[in-house]
Amino acid sequence: MAKKKQPKKAKEPIRIRFKQLANGNQSIYLDTYKDGKRTYEFLKLYIVPEIDEATRQQNQNTLQAATAIKSQRLIDMANDEAGITKASQRSKMLLIDWMRYYSDHKKKTGQSDAFSKQIDKAIRHLVLYKGDKVTMKDVDKAYCLGFIDYLNGLQMANVTTAGYFRCLNCALNMAVKEEILPYNPITKISSDQRIKIPESTREYLTVDEVKTLIASDCINEATKRAYLFSCFCGLRYSDIKALTWGDVLLDGEQYRVKIVMVKTQKTLYLPLSKEALRWMPERGNAKDTDKVFDLPSQCYLNVVLRTWAANSGLTKHVTFHTARHTFATLELTAGAELYTVSKLLGHTQVKTTQIYAKIIDKKKDEAVNQLSSLFE
Repeated sequence: MAKKKQPKKAKEPIRIRFKQLANGNQSIYLDTYKDGKRTYEFLKLYIVPEIDEATRQQNQNTLQAATAIKSQRLIDMANDEAGITKASQRSKMLLIDWMRYYSDHKKKTGQSDAFSKQIDKAIRHLVLYKGDKVTMKDVDKAYCLGFIDYLNGLQMANVTTAGYFRCLNCALNMAVKEEILPYNPITKISSDQRIKIPESTREYLTVDEVKTLIASDCINEATKRAYLFSCFCGLRYSDIKALTWGDVLLDGEQYRVKIVMVKTQKTLYLPLSKEALRWMPERGNAKDTDKVFDLPSQCYLNVVLRTWAANSGLTKHVTFHTARHTFATLELTAGAELYTVSKLLGHTQVKTTQIYAKIIDKKKDEAVNQLSSLFE
């Protein structure tokens, strides 16, 4: 009697596989075979050597996560074959839900709380503009132009409304990358119709003005030291206030500060010049966890700075952030490269630092034009 043939089991188009790493871990990836093509997706999930119950449980959870991702990929593949694209599925998502997701994503990638708060305010204005039931597919050129008109009608500074519009634009750009939208409708709007962020200015002190402050008395010595320290290292008030003695490191003959910037959450190792070290207080018996500068509240500190500047004969509006601007302009004036100054300031983009370069160029123009007056 002929043996009954067993039906062949259909091969799965997506399989979980493992790649052995040099450190003993195994990297999990998906092996996908479709339409005669093979692709690999590394999940950034790892199986670790099982040395105890905790690592065994960790690996079990990791495998469950990998299986869940595989299942979702199979669903996406089935939907694609049925003509249901990821974009058509997700375009039904509410705009405000996507904006909240975008805000959470930026937080996880190191963006500041200030930017998240700006996104939250933008969401409130989007709701005031067209309500909270707008879906992603409803966001077209007409919708974006209407939002521009709405923002222009608010009694707010141009820089504020431009910030809200920027939040929407960036969120829509991310939606395109995630295949939720086929394109960003704002790209169809001419630059003349968009809200432009006005070029910002930077108040800073000249070398002579810094020397004047150094020679002048201040009603709070810690504030004076911290402010001048910032003039020579560029740290913000929030970072200097959080600075501990354990953050000050000696690398060979070079002192550095290791700091996680409060605004951006970026870790920096900044070299300290002799002039910056000069304004640090004596450590004495201070512990690593003790603060370097014993600063007053920011409200009182601003009063101290205004009084100190006025008594020194300075007419500029001096805030603690002026010290950071001063550091940038002093470095560029001394010949430091723009990219280097950008890294010292902890800027995520060089274009943020370019405003200081424009200040220096303007000073050069003024210096050259002054020559004409000598020969009149």
